[in-house]
Amino acid sequence: MAAVRTYVHPETGEISLARVLFALSEPLRLEMVRTLAREGEVDSIDLGPDLPRSTLTHHTGLLRESGVAFVRAEGRKCMISLRAEDLDARFPGLVGTVLAGYESESADGHDGKARGGGPEQAAGQ
Repeated sequence: MAAVRTYVHPETGEISLARVLFALSEPLRLEMVRTLAREGEVDSIDLGPDLPRSTLTHHTGLLRESGVAFVRAEGRKCMISLRAEDLDARFPGLVGTVLAGYESESADGHDGKARGGGPEQAAGQ
């Protein structure tokens, strides 16, 4: 019989703002969080069906370790959900504000990726 996979998650009081912001700073992870906020618990494969397994594992692991997501094993599946209540208890409104800003940027045609240039180009130099 195979061992049951267990995952370590920070307690609600241990979730740090710096780690949450880091987790939400990458566009792929932000899209994963948006999916979790919209759909609830999903199989982790559904968060990146075209991603290599190692990439998916890296990003979902970072979301779990930062306290943004809760991961549990269900047979061969790895189910993941947003820790919305815990995050709202620690940082009221943060995730909703970040997701609203992300959706606003997406609607404006910005995808959150750097475009090159920098301040000099913005200043017309």
